[in-house]
Amino acid sequence: MVPPKEMNFRCIHCGFPVETLFIQYSPGNIRLMKCENCRSVADEYIECEIMILLIDLVLHKSKAYHHLLNNFPKLNGVYLEGLLWKSALSFMLLDALTNSLHLCLQLLLSSFFGILVFLCILYPACKYLQKSPRKAIRFNQVLLATLVSSYFKIVLIAMMVWQFPVTAIFIIDMFALSSNAVALKVLMQITMVESVAACIIAHSAKLLVNYIALLAI
Repeated sequence: MVPPKEMNFRCIHCGFPVETLFIQYSPGNIRLMKCENCRSVADEYIECEIMILLIDLVLHKSKAYHHLLNNFPKLNGVYLEGLLWKSALSFMLLDALTNSLHLCLQLLLSSFFGILVFLCILYPACKYLQKSPRKAIRFNQVLLATLVSSYFKIVLIAMMVWQFPVTAIFIIDMFALSSNAVALKVLMQITMVESVAACIIAHSAKLLVNYIALLAI
C-alpha cells in the first residue's frame, strides 16, 4: 500500500503514516483512528496515563518508542531541537555520574581487597613471631588492634575541607603504620623490630594490591 503524502503521524504498530490519530467530537469525547495499513488503532497511548507509557518503555516495547519519537512531540508541541540539546546535556551528566559511581565502586573494592590482604598477611606473621605460649591470639583481636591503632587516619577527613600537601597522606600512613606496630607489639608480646617488620610486609602487600587495582581501572 502506497502511503499518502503530507502525513504528520505514524502508526505505532507498523510505522505507516497516518493523517490524524483521533477525531474530537467534544471535550473529553474522542474517537481513535485506525491505521489504513494494519487496521489497528494507530496510537492507543493517547488515552493512556503517562505511567503506562513509562512502563512500556521500561519493557522495551517498540510501539511505546514509536509514540514517544513520532507522535508525542507533534501532539504536545514539543520543540525537538531544544529537546535535543537538553537531552544531550542530560545524557552527558548521567553518563558522567555513571562513570563516577563505577570508579567509586572500583576504588571501594580495591580498598577492601587491600585491607583483606593486609590482615591475611599480618595475622599469620604475628602468630609466627608470637613468643607467649600462654594464650593464642585470635584474628578478631588483631583486627581490633589494627583498627583502633589506625585512629590517626581520621585526619584524612580534614583534607576534604582544607588543602594539604600530598606528602601529608604519606605522613599519616607512616604514623598509622607505627601505631599499628606498637599495638601489635603489646598484643602479641613480640619485639618492636618484629612488629614493625610484620606491619611493613603486610602494608607493602596492601599497596601492591591497590596499585594493581588502579592500573586495572
